[in-house]
Amino acid sequence: MAALDWSQCPEVESIPGKVSGAWVLRGTRMPVSIIFENLEAGMTVDEVMEQFDVTREQVNAVIDFVTRSLEEVPASGA
Repeated sequence: MAALDWSQCPEVESIPGKVSGAWVLRGTRMPVSIIFENLEAGMTVDEVMEQFDVTREQVNAVIDFVTRSLEEVPASGA
């Protein structure tokens, strides 16, 4: 699977020296990976929002970006 081009998601940013250059929600120090790690571990979106002080719009934006990106990836062998 190809890596996602997070630079195309307006809700995130990567700044050298800020959280080691990881992709974070814009204006925060919250790595995008934390959202997915916690959802995978069984947290709900509401729990992620409460635990990490992020908005539903931020969480939905990164989930929507991943969904759109995956839909654009051609099926292997096609």
